[in-house]
Amino acid sequence: MAISADAAVVELLDSSNYVDWSVLVKNYLLAQDLWDAVEEEYEDDDEEEEEEEADDKFKAWRKKNATALHKIQVSCGRKAFSLIRNATSAKHAWDTLAEKFKPKKPPIRMVKTVVPADAIVVEVLNKDNYEHWSALVKNYLVAQDLWEVVEATAEPPTPEQEAEADDQFKTWRKKNATALHTIQVSCGPDAFSMIKEISSAKIAWETLAEKHMPQPSLLINSFVQSANSSSNPDAAIAAEHDPYQPFFAAVKLGDWRKAKEFLTRDPNAIRARSSTGGTALHIATKFGHEHIVEELVQLMTPEDLEIQKHTSWTALHFAARLNFKMVECMVRKNKKLLGIAEESNGLTPILLAAQFDLWDIVRYLYSLTPIQDLMPENGPYGAALVCFCLLAKQFDIAWELLQRCPRLVITKDVWGVSPIRALADIPSAFPSGTPLKFWEKWIYDGIHIQHPPAIHDVHVNVENLEEKLGNQNISSSVFGLTQGPSSSLRKLLGINRICEMKLIHARSLYILDYMCEVVKHLDTQDMQDGLVYEAIFQAVRSGTIEFVIRLCKVDPDILWRTNSMRRNIFQYSIERRQEKVYSLIYGVGQRNLIATFADASGNDMLHLAGMLSPTEKLDRISGAALQMQRERQWFKEVKSLVVLPSGVGAYNKQGMRPHELFTQNHNKLKEEGEKWMKDTATSCTVVGALTITIMFAAAFTVPGGNNGGTGFPFVDVFGNPYITICRRRFPKILTHKDDNRPFNTLDLHRFHDGCLLFCSFPYAS
Repeated sequence: MAISADAAVVELLDSSNYVDWSVLVKNYLLAQDLWDAVEEEYEDDDEEEEEEEADDKFKAWRKKNATALHKIQVSCGRKAFSLIRNATSAKHAWDTLAEKFKPKKPPIRMVKTVVPADAIVVEVLNKDNYEHWSALVKNYLVAQDLWEVVEATAEPPTPEQEAEADDQFKTWRKKNATALHTIQVSCGPDAFSMIKEISSAKIAWETLAEKHMPQPSLLINSFVQSANSSSNPDAAIAAEHDPYQPFFAAVKLGDWRKAKEFLTRDPNAIRARSSTGGTALHIATKFGHEHIVEELVQLMTPEDLEIQKHTSWTALHFAARLNFKMVECMVRKNKKLLGIAEESNGLTPILLAAQFDLWDIVRYLYSLTPIQDLMPENGPYGAALVCFCLLAKQFDIAWELLQRCPRLVITKDVWGVSPIRALADIPSAFPSGTPLKFWEKWIYDGIHIQHPPAIHDVHVNVENLEEKLGNQNISSSVFGLTQGPSSSLRKLLGINRICEMKLIHARSLYILDYMCEVVKHLDTQDMQDGLVYEAIFQAVRSGTIEFVIRLCKVDPDILWRTNSMRRNIFQYSIERRQEKVYSLIYGVGQRNLIATFADASGNDMLHLAGMLSPTEKLDRISGAALQMQRERQWFKEVKSLVVLPSGVGAYNKQGMRPHELFTQNHNKLKEEGEKWMKDTATSCTVVGALTITIMFAAAFTVPGGNNGGTGFPFVDVFGNPYITICRRRFPKILTHKDDNRPFNTLDLHRFHDGCLLFCSFPYAS
């Protein structure tokens, strides 16, 4: 409770606190110059005093009395206030309260305890203070060189005839008697009665510990209360069956003091297993208690750090995805932890850190990991690290590992993915996978990378790019145009972002070129096992043209490779509507031969063009009519490029021709497009009618005048192309139902502000 600066008391008056209350109130009234109103009543005994002066004196007293009375009343509890509610005098109120609440005997005051310098304990042993008592007595016995007789594990010596043995017994007996006396004089009456007949200090100590040491159930209650976990009764039940549960609870709550007290009584608790198989270090790491982790690591042996949970996770696995300092203190004590992999996914600590994008931890662990542990012959860990680095565009570690072991290019990681396959799945790492607006493209083209950049400086600060690189790796006409603008302007224009993007593209291409050099020396089986062919089809799927071109140059045989559906890269590009990849067929001399190939379902290239585009491609075009137009144009493009020999590829295994397959697959889209076109035509017909009306009216005042011979205006209303379209084209749209021709050359005419005016279809002449 917060106490205001002008409060008279800390606690309202009740039956138990009059002494303290009266002191506080009196001091307050003295400080406010109000105490004299309590000490004396007002007396008007000066007969010679003038009436006006007496009246002023009474008014001053009345004000002071009322103020003092109010302060006394507001400092009272309900019962005390009821006694002085009707009091009109501060003195009367004060006397009434004193008579009612002032104790008859002076209050008992606690005498300050002075502990002698040679005292063993501050308080003798009772049922509530064993933990503190035992710590004090133990330290005293250690200081007096007596603790060894209490903790001795061997039998005490016995009196014998030999002088040496007899001296040992006498020495032990003296120490035992001194230690026993120390323990006895430190006990309260109840505790002393338990050990008064015992002659061994060790037995006396153990007897007291057995009787007075808090039981696990008692400790559980204190931990549960401190954690406010009364809503979880299962925890207390579990703790009764696990003597280490209080210790784990303290660690979980971050209470190192209680955890340390438990460890003092039972040092073996530090390697005890919880119900999940983990130690206290696992728990402290999982809950992020950095200070407890450091304390536990100091107390544990290097072998203790290798203890794994049921899931085969060490404490370092948890730390690697959370905290750098915890990782550092564990690895400093035991570097063998770096090579331990958990069983579920086979991830080592460095891979877990990479998975959670904690690259400061990754680089620290990488600097300590033996390079041999990351080689292909020692497991998939090196390949997995390269894949993680590529996905996060952290090219420095990936580049170093690939250079040290080129075989990693085709080595599968813990999920069965090779680095070259992983790179194919990152279209944003290449120019073709990063769409740019026209002005961004202009800036991008203005940045020139003169030499392959050093891989290690991938995270360069682009705001100081020119200074850091010294104009050796990058020259930019854009920078020349923007000399002088602030960094905020460069950021607003996107120059920094585009520059960093181009650096990433350059590094990705640099690594891709290196991978292609490795692939050049592989045989077919290695390429198959290393997922090179799978990577090329993934690149086709995402439209990464740079990937496709480089691999095809290295191994032209890739052009003839097929996927699981027996489709080559050109057939697959048609299916996925990747026009950039498909356009590569123009550079292939045997494209007519390639066009004759059929997939597992008997579909040739034109059949594949008749299939519906992938959803992500159609969604980029607004409106069913324009989507249908795009599909028709794609079909016509494929049909015009390759002329099939007579009788080849006419039917697939379902007995369908390409145009029949197109009609079947696009029937729903065609209906949606026709509906859209007719709705648009109906709306535009109304606009056309209004336009004709306006043109008739304008004919009489049109600039240029009328024809003198005929009387008609020089402007041909009915010859106007817009009016002609409204008059001739739209009725055909509304009545056309036969084929897909309306979608062939669909053209949207718009005003300069982007508003739709009408549609024209030149086929309907």
